[in-house]
Parts: sequence; C-alpha cells; structure tokens
Amino acid sequence: MPRVQKSTALYDHPFSRAYWRDAAAELKDTRMLVITALLVALRIALKPFAIPVGPQMYIQTPMLATALGAMIFGPVMAIPAAIVSDTVGFIIHPTGEYFLPFVLTEIASTVIYALCLYRSKATPTRVMLARFFICSAVNVVLQQLIYAWYYLFIGNPESAVDSIMGIMTVSRIFKNLFFFPIETVILTLFLKVLLPVTNRMKLTYCPDADMRFTKKQIAALICLVVIGAGSAVGYLTYRYNGTSRSADYSTEQRIEANMAMTDVVLTHTAQWDEETVICIVDSAYRPLFGQETDYTVSVYTLDGEAFAAGQQADGKYTLETLWSYSKSGPKKDKYGSLVKVATAELVKNEKTGEILEFSCKPE
Repeated sequence: MPRVQKSTALYDHPFSRAYWRDAAAELKDTRMLVITALLVALRIALKPFAIPVGPQMYIQTPMLATALGAMIFGPVMAIPAAIVSDTVGFIIHPTGEYFLPFVLTEIASTVIYALCLYRSKATPTRVMLARFFICSAVNVVLQQLIYAWYYLFIGNPESAVDSIMGIMTVSRIFKNLFFFPIETVILTLFLKVLLPVTNRMKLTYCPDADMRFTKKQIAALICLVVIGAGSAVGYLTYRYNGTSRSADYSTEQRIEANMAMTDVVLTHTAQWDEETVICIVDSAYRPLFGQETDYTVSVYTLDGEAFAAGQQADGKYTLETLWSYSKSGPKKDKYGSLVKVATAELVKNEKTGEILEFSCKPE
C-alpha cells in the first residue's frame, strides 16, 4: 500500500478547512507524536526557570518551548500538549494549590501561538501578534477570571470580586506593556535560530521565512520599549507605593520580620513580658526609591494554656508556627493562642536600622 504523502502546504490564515485538516492529521503522525512529547518534556523542564528583569518581574522561559512546539504541531495537538504540560508540570514543580481551570491559560497561550505560527511563513509580525493576544487576552483577562473562579470555589467571594475588578487595573496593563516588546524580540530571535533546523528536519515548511525585523517593525518595537520602560517604572512605583512589602515575604522573611518588630516593640515599651509577646507585621509600605518603611504591627500576647492545647493536638504546632503568621494568621488560628493587646506604628530607616517614629495604641 503506498505511503500517504504528508501535506506541506502553507496558509496565510487559519480560516480554511484545509488548514484544520492538516492540523488534525498531526494526531495520526507517529513521528509528530514523539516530537510533541519531547517538546512537552522540554516545556516542563523549563518551568522552574525564569529570566529576572526587575523586582518581582520575570520572563518565563517555558514560553520558548511553547511557541516552538505550537509552530511545529499546530492548534489541534496544542490542546492535549498544554493539558499534559500543565498537569505534569504542577506535579513535578508544585506552586500553590492545584486548580484544574488554570489549565485554560496554558491551552489558550499554546493555541494562540499555533494559530499565528503553524503552517505559515514565519515573520516577526506573526510573533508580535501572538504575544499581543497572549499579553492582553490571556494574561490580563482570562487569568484574572480564573482567579475569580478559584476564589468562589474556596468560598471567598470578596477576593473573587477584587479579582474581576482588577482585570483592567493600571498595574496589570503596565506590567504587560513592559513585557510585550521584550518577549517579542527574545522569541523572534529564538525562532530565527531554530527555523533552519526545523526546516531541515521537515517539521516546518518555510525555508524562505524572513525573521528579520523591518525598519518599521524596529521603530515600532523601539516605541514599545520606551512605552514599556515607562510602564515598568509606573508599575513598580504603583506597586511599591500602594502594595505592602510584607505581601511578598517568604516564610523565612516573615519570621525574621516578625521577630525584628517584636524586639522594636519591646525596646520602646515596658508593658509586657518579653517571653509572652509575639508581633505580627500587618503591612510594610516603602516607596520605590526610598529608604524609610512605614510598618503597622499587631502586638499579641501568648495564651499559654491555648498554646499547650494546640501543641498536644498537633505535633507540628510550634512557636515557629506563630512567628510565621501574616496579618490574617492569628484570626485563622483554631487554637486561639495569640491575644491581641495593641497596634504599633513605626517608621524605620532600612539603611541604618534607626527607628524614626514609634507609637503604640492599646486595644
């Protein structure tokens, strides 16, 4: 029986029956299934890695494997590839709690890359379109809607409303404006290097693809970089002036900050026994380019009987558990080991460690 010749047609757009017929045919190609498995494995392996470009701002490296894979295997194969990548990636590199609908962001991103790059003459314009739709539709809108869904699922409607209201916040728009041109350039250069390889392997069919930026595209990217840089400064200023630094504390940083604030409170007051006082940082506001942090600290005393009962009921319930609490921690403590007695407000020079202002108001 003669072997069926695989189509190598290129399409100007994905709105044709032949395009989707070729995309669906990839599911029956054993070689393509193996290639897809390798690309999904690469995508999973890259999940823990990111390129830092600023405080709390990273370019996710799995983007490269996602775009390359979508360009090779198309929008139909993109769906199972994204599901496997997201699920297995979470099992190997867990972050937070698993919520199945988050896989929709992975599916959407992969399908968008495929619609722009699969069976087409690859150009920087197509890469720009892919990144634009992902930054705007997926990162700004879809992701926030899924967060709202998650908060409703866990019974937190207030956070769900905040998530929906935050879809078009200045900070999210600024952040994606900053990343869009940078990711476009990185992705274009990456595909430019690999396209000759994928063409020789007959995984893609555009040997005459021109991945060079035109003068107009360069001018557009320069404008976007300027806008993005301004947006990044605006985003960071907005974030650091309007968001508590304590929200980004790791467990170790929170323990260290709570202990440090306890020492400050005990140094400036003489109302409580130091062995029974535990302070929790409620908020820590510091301007982007400033050295002074405004702290709000809740002062608690330890209820020895409640704490002992908690230790007896749970072997992992220790003083370190209490020291690691954030603002909401004491309220969620089912043993009630901490009793709030005061609220302290202070200003600290982070460079010198000097306490510039201090006040403590009893409950």
